[in-house]
Amino acid sequence: MKKMTRTMIFPLLLLSTFLFAGCSSQNNNSAGESETKTDALDHEVSVPANPKRIIASYLEDYLVALDVKPVAQWTVGSGSIQTYLQEGLKDVPTINFDLPYEDVLGFEPDLLLIDSNSMVEGGKYAEYNKIAPTYVVKNGDDVSWQEKLTDIANVLDKDKKGEQVIADYEALVKEAKENLADKIAGKSAAVLWVTNNSAFMVAENRSSGNLLYEQLGFEVPNLTKEISASATSDWSAVSLEKLAQLNADYLILVNSDSGASMFDDQIWQNIPAVKNNNLWTFGPETSWLYNGPIAYTKMIENIQDKLK
Repeated sequence: MKKMTRTMIFPLLLLSTFLFAGCSSQNNNSAGESETKTDALDHEVSVPANPKRIIASYLEDYLVALDVKPVAQWTVGSGSIQTYLQEGLKDVPTINFDLPYEDVLGFEPDLLLIDSNSMVEGGKYAEYNKIAPTYVVKNGDDVSWQEKLTDIANVLDKDKKGEQVIADYEALVKEAKENLADKIAGKSAAVLWVTNNSAFMVAENRSSGNLLYEQLGFEVPNLTKEISASATSDWSAVSLEKLAQLNADYLILVNSDSGASMFDDQIWQNIPAVKNNNLWTFGPETSWLYNGPIAYTKMIENIQDKLK
């Protein structure tokens, strides 16, 4: 018995050593391995495991919702940032929306998430990809924020978190529709953004228009339908004279120009929602100009507050 035991000990110890080494090697590889993902432009992207220095210009809403902090955040010029996200983006420096190569390089990213196909036209993709793996997220007029979030969550290996964000949002929409049913049914609403003394109306199937009409069930004003028929972006210019036709029960104003002379014009003063004190004014620091799960959640909260 003793002889057999001694004979067996060495092979067993040797086997244990190999197994341990194999497990250790496998764990190290999984921590540093990359995974190939196919992006919106059919690029085969080698996405690093657990990226730590992500740049995702104009996708910060999705990252914050997934509990991910980027290494830089979107800005236009030196002023405009997504103020409503700053609790989750505290101390994150800015990078201009068009992602200048030198600035991107300076942040030493390990992953770039690109918001739209147009951001990488003209050879830009190849240049960005030299800096870090570059993944173009699902985008386009027919892509919902839920689809975009799911894509980003998959890239970052946060699928369960993404599913939870969507489930929580859908529960919020259901609750809001039920609680506000008597105040929404048969009522119309429109969203205007005023900047530089000019007005822009949101399209019925885009951004906050999608939220109001398709998700919450507000009626679409005739002027909004007219503007939406030829809309090529979220916001379409609308003249003050046209606004005289706006017969909406509620008017949501995103005001980026509090001193605009149009607000003193009789045409503006005679808009039914303005006359009837059903004008809801929000500043540009709110989420009404943006898209994403956090943006839409805050919009719903704003509507709930107004219709209490």
